[in-house]
Amino acid sequence: MTSPTLPAARGELSAAVRAAVLGDDRPLQTSVTADPYGEDLTLALHLCYELHYRGFAEGLGDLEWSPELLRLRAAMERVFLDAVRADVAGGSDVSGELARLLIETVPGSGVSHFLRDRGEAWQLREYFIHRSVYHLKEADPHAWVIPRLRGRAKAALVAVEFDEFGGGRAERMHSRLYADLLADAGLEPVYWHYLDIVPAPAIAVVNLMSLFGLHRAHRGALVGHFAAAEITTAPSAARVVQAVDRLGFGPACRLFFSEHVEADAVHEQVMREDVIGGLLEDEPALAAEVVLGIQGTELLESRLADHLVTSWQAGGTSLLVDRRVSVAE
Repeated sequence: MTSPTLPAARGELSAAVRAAVLGDDRPLQTSVTADPYGEDLTLALHLCYELHYRGFAEGLGDLEWSPELLRLRAAMERVFLDAVRADVAGGSDVSGELARLLIETVPGSGVSHFLRDRGEAWQLREYFIHRSVYHLKEADPHAWVIPRLRGRAKAALVAVEFDEFGGGRAERMHSRLYADLLADAGLEPVYWHYLDIVPAPAIAVVNLMSLFGLHRAHRGALVGHFAAAEITTAPSAARVVQAVDRLGFGPACRLFFSEHVEADAVHEQVMREDVIGGLLEDEPALAAEVVLGIQGTELLESRLADHLVTSWQAGGTSLLVDRRVSVAE
């Protein structure tokens, strides 16, 4: 397994985390006032979380439980999660939230609608780059919740994860399928290759998963997030399949999304009935956390969608560089 290289800093917080990883032992600040959705805090959190995944190719190798970094991470998490809580409705009506997810607005105006109806090849490639931040580690954040569940909820979630990890076949793991997609699209399939040019909205989506996954107290929120993702993926993936076909992309690009059309249509039933149902049967007090996971996911996905569509409608790139991605780098 190859560890990623450190990206460039985007401000004081990410520069401080980067320096700590590289061996700077100066005390880190714990008073954080940065934009909760801004480039600096978002990247700094992502760097902290990566210490729990693959680590880094450079720097020290034993910082996963560094007290200094954990204190800074906790301060940044409070700022980020407080903003998410303030920007969602909240509540504890899990059934109502799940029912709402099943209703699609007609006509739709999201990213998958844009790509299906009028997206250009360079825009689809940009979308692939944004999603690479998550899909090259697909389902890893959700695995954190397994030991924090029990009974029906645990068994059902593991069944969903088994599919995400290829049913025991490495070549069918969804992260592997996404790497194949990137290569088929003329892009670089290496983990974190594009992080330096992916803006905060795409990274924040992944940060929310990691935050929920790394805190036992947010096990309900991670289950809510996972359910929201599974319920909404199948219809959006079907539209991306149409975009892939219309724009003449290759079979590996089509396979990744067609796989999600089929798999997630089944997964959403399991997540709703057995994972959430089993969790709330055991721990009904977690209903508000499940709702937070659902609403928080919708909030950050909407912020990403707004960034993508607004950038493209203006004729510009959605990445942090002024270019249109067409070939492997």
